[in-house]
Amino acid sequence: MNTLFAIALVFVGCCSNVVFLELLVRDFPGCGNIVTFAQFAFIALEGFIFETHFGRKKPHIPLSNYVIMVTMFFTVSVINNYALNFNIAMPLHMIFRSGSLIANMILGIIILKKRYSASKYLSIMLVSLGIFICTIMSAKQVSVEKGATEEDGFYAFMHWILGIAMLTFALLMSARMGIFQETLYKKYGKHSKEALFYNHFLPLPGFLLLSTDIYRHAVLFSQSSPVEIPVIGQSVPVMWLYLLMNVITQYVCIRGVFILTTECASLTVTLVVTLRKFLSLIISILYFHNPFTAWHWVGTAVVFLGTLLYTEVWSSIRAAMKGEKADKKAE
Repeated sequence: MNTLFAIALVFVGCCSNVVFLELLVRDFPGCGNIVTFAQFAFIALEGFIFETHFGRKKPHIPLSNYVIMVTMFFTVSVINNYALNFNIAMPLHMIFRSGSLIANMILGIIILKKRYSASKYLSIMLVSLGIFICTIMSAKQVSVEKGATEEDGFYAFMHWILGIAMLTFALLMSARMGIFQETLYKKYGKHSKEALFYNHFLPLPGFLLLSTDIYRHAVLFSQSSPVEIPVIGQSVPVMWLYLLMNVITQYVCIRGVFILTTECASLTVTLVVTLRKFLSLIISILYFHNPFTAWHWVGTAVVFLGTLLYTEVWSSIRAAMKGEKADKKAE
């Protein structure tokens, strides 16, 4: 029951979150900082009340380790959202972030000296190929669509290249953070909810560096067209409503993943998250009419095929089917 509930939270929360994020970004492409700040503040407040009991509960993992983790987490979150300022379409943003498997494997080989099976290397090649296809096709669209003159087109393309570089850096930094978390959990045990709180609470002072941009977008949000909330009959600027829903759905998504990690094997979690990403991509393309060519579909299919191959879903399904057949024969 808990597993089904967690899966429902992941799909409803994460897919709805993508919708509200796209609604925000379409009107204000540079609103990444205020979105990140709102998400961090909400999750930090919830954790302060329910996880640390208003600061009375001491952490299991030393704060010095959390400071290192938080620095990486804050950097990744800000850069991922800020990259949307650089002509990065939401579908490409989602596909690119699906390349976390590549970064994890590369850094696992370099830092942890891990070795992988041939199927793992094949899956990573497929994911890399899929992302490469989608990226190249998106680059062509930027060159054609963004500038009327050749000079404008070149400027738009270089702007886009900078966005891709930011996503690449965030991908590698996220993988490095995952390896750091893995070593911490081995030493101190798993404390996912505690880590969730400190990852969102400790970076809050860092948003002072972004306060000017956050305030500017807060003013712009306040000037957006009003919309009436049915239950309370009160009108609020529509962008603030979108931001509130984005924050709530982000929290629902994270809580769903947290419950799932405690109830299911990591393979199941990876499969659910992968399918959720695919559904979010479909929603982004169909609902918001984002440009998506046949080659984009090919690239997307290759990315998700590689992801499923990496998680050994097919092997698990075959093993389960063989187990069922063996049980029937025994009967």
